[in-house]
Amino acid sequence: MIHDIEYETMPREALAAIQLKRLQETLQRVSAQVPFYREKFKQAGITPGDVRSLDDLRRVPFTTKQDLRDNYPYGMFAAPMDTVVRIHASSGTTGQPTVVGYTARESRCGRT
Repeated sequence: MIHDIEYETMPREALAAIQLKRLQETLQRVSAQVPFYREKFKQAGITPGDVRSLDDLRRVPFTTKQDLRDNYPYGMFAAPMDTVVRIHASSGTTGQPTVVGYTARESRCGRT
């Protein structure tokens, strides 16, 4: 079953171009807005501008659950708190809870 014919049937090259553009936008945004990512990128020796292809994704450091716990509650948010309309949090039964916030746009789009 096809849910979004435009994206699910586009040529592979077009899909890769969209993925790269969105990856670059995300890396730029978190680098500008989240001190944790600025430092993580610095430690990895990369800048968002260094990601010029999807193959460069391997150079981007992982975000771990411990990173989320260490930056509890809102230290990983890339959007201002006054734009956050929904928050999901774990119970923290195995450690510090983790928190994820969503803006109105993310809530409407169903993106998580």
